[in-house]
Amino acid sequence: RERDDLGRWIYPAALPDGQRVRVLKVLMTNVCEKNCYYCGVRASRDVPRTSFAPEELARAFDLVHRAGLVDGLFLSSGVRAGADRTMDRMIAGVELIRRRYQFPGYIHLKILPGASGAHIERAVQLAHRVSVNLEAPSPERLAAIAPHKNFVHELAEPMRTAKLLIDGSGGRYAPAGQSTQFVVGAAGEADREILSVSARLYTELELSRAYYLAFNPVPGTPLDHLPATPGLREHRLYQADWLLRFYGFTYDDLVFDPTGNLSPVADPKLMYARMHAERFPLEVNRATRHELLRVPGLGPRSVARILAWRRQGTLRDLAELRKAGASAERAAPYILLDGRRPPHQLPLWEEPRD
Repeated sequence: RERDDLGRWIYPAALPDGQRVRVLKVLMTNVCEKNCYYCGVRASRDVPRTSFAPEELARAFDLVHRAGLVDGLFLSSGVRAGADRTMDRMIAGVELIRRRYQFPGYIHLKILPGASGAHIERAVQLAHRVSVNLEAPSPERLAAIAPHKNFVHELAEPMRTAKLLIDGSGGRYAPAGQSTQFVVGAAGEADREILSVSARLYTELELSRAYYLAFNPVPGTPLDHLPATPGLREHRLYQADWLLRFYGFTYDDLVFDPTGNLSPVADPKLMYARMHAERFPLEVNRATRHELLRVPGLGPRSVARILAWRRQGTLRDLAELRKAGASAERAAPYILLDGRRPPHQLPLWEEPRD
């Protein structure tokens, strides 16, 4: 992400086709009647407050877009005078952007907790992607950080409503699907809890993706005494999430320590390989795509190339894997090439990386 010339934040967003767009991320208002314990704009915290009128938001976005600084919009908001009143203003702003300013590009619109079915329907009609932030993996965990939100009725049910509307639109509504976000570490939850929910959302709701935000205490909030969640933990969650989304892993394939957390010293794929020594070494020239994607150092692109090249002949050395785009040194301890184990060194453990 980068600051633009106006000092606002511009974030890169990835579309389903792999294209990346620059997105202006903005709040309709930072006035909020919610009192979430971790949030810097919670109702009882003394901070400067401001709001956009729908016309102001639309005009400001049009100016920034025409200046060539952004390609799209991410619009969220604090909750002011109820979710539906706030959603009215958000939707009015986006309608102006679409109709008055004729902007056809990417818009990500946040669905606020407790939004009505009518507001959810209009949101999925207007936006490329919508999102409802679960924040925590269960009602009990949510109560520890946002006791005034109802996990089922205000968060989970709107996600299911959005799913039904998107499915029934024949691809016209929210073509980039929906996403959610978890605040990691503030509620005392384990990685196992978060990833079990993510895996279920990918299966049941066809979630586009989950985001994981490492908790960072904000001064003047009830949780400002808690330590910040290490960035490495957030990184490991994204690595595990990547395996669920692109590598054919299931939740049951993930390896957790006795506390229910991912390893801080080895990435989730490497942990899987070390916990399933009976499945390795794997013959690269005969293994299925599903099996190859479980080899450390091999990813979807390199596996696709390996499968294509196998039809033309036998792979016999690590140089061919490197040419395919694989991390051959990482893969070497777990593979056979034409029946032979390639030369390799197997470190006792990998260094932590963030």
